Amino acid sequence: MALSAAYRDYLAELLGPVGKFSTKRVFGLDGIMADGVLLGFVIDERIHFRADEATVAHYRDGGGKPFTFTKANGELIVTSYYSLPERLYDEPEELVRWARRAREAALKSPSALARATKRARQALKTTKKSTLR
Repeated sequence: MALSAAYRDYLAELLGPVGKFSTKRVFGLDGIMADGVLLGFVIDERIHFRADEATVAHYRDGGGKPFTFTKANGELIVTSYYSLPERLYDEPEELVRWARRAREAALKSPSALARATKRARQALKTTKKSTLR
C-alpha cells in the first residue's frame, strides 16, 4: 500500500532537517530519501532505517526488528533496515538523530561505495576522452 499524502507530509516535516526529503518506490516499498540518499523505508506506516555495525545494537536494544522477506525459492533474507523503537515516534529530535545516522550508514554501505567507485571511473573515462581530442 502506497503512502498516504498525509503520512508523506508528516515524514517531510519530521525529516526535513536531515536533507531534502523525498520518497521513491524501491523494491515495492516506499523508500525514504534525504538529499537523494536512501536511508530507509516505510512499511505499514512504520519507519525502518538503515543500520550498520555501529548502530544495529541501538535498534535491537530499543525493540527494533530487521526487515525480512522470503525469496521465491524460500530463502529468508534479513536486511540491514530496522524498525524504529516505538519511543522515537514521541521524540522527534531524537528520531532526526537516528535518521542522520541511517544516512551515514547508507553512504558507507558496500553498494553505495561500489556506486561511488563506478561514478569515479566513468568521470575519469570522460575526462580522458575529452583531453585526447
